[in-house]
Amino acid sequence: MKVIGIQSSPNLDGLTCQLAQVVLEGAGSEGAETELIHLNKLDIESCKAHDRGWGICHSEGKCMIEDDFQNLRDKINRADVLVFSTPVYFGDLSESAKRFLDRWRRCESVNRETSPLKGKRVIGIAAAGGSGGGAVNALHNLETYLRFLQFAIFDLVPVTQVSKKHKIDTLRIAGKRLASDL
Repeated sequence: MKVIGIQSSPNLDGLTCQLAQVVLEGAGSEGAETELIHLNKLDIESCKAHDRGWGICHSEGKCMIEDDFQNLRDKINRADVLVFSTPVYFGDLSESAKRFLDRWRRCESVNRETSPLKGKRVIGIAAAGGSGGGAVNALHNLETYLRFLQFAIFDLVPVTQVSKKHKIDTLRIAGKRLASDL
């Protein structure tokens, strides 16, 4: 089993990254092969809305922009499980998360019935540092993307500085269950 974790924070040793790593550690302890991807280390541009917003993303299910987007998409397609962790910025997903998810959503709009994402398990995590506000709203927005992409939601976890201790334990257990239940 292959579990891909994507964390979309520029802070590689912060809460968002730590939470994704904990899920991967749990899955790894049950024998899963895991990989953590730092979204901000990849070159992924914003959607250019070619051809009035529906370029070859709509007709062929791929993006015209040549960057790291398609390689990441292919890697996720080959994985069995996705863990997506985002920091909460202004009550929403990180900019890098939105940039990636916006392009991904457009490319998947044409491939609904045969999508390799259909029914694939996912854990969504929204990590709110600082005040802790906005985690639920950011998670709601992440859920909207994940459901459109046709993932099977395994869990959606809002985390704040106050809740992180018990949520870390919860996420480790979730990673174990993901690996042992498939």
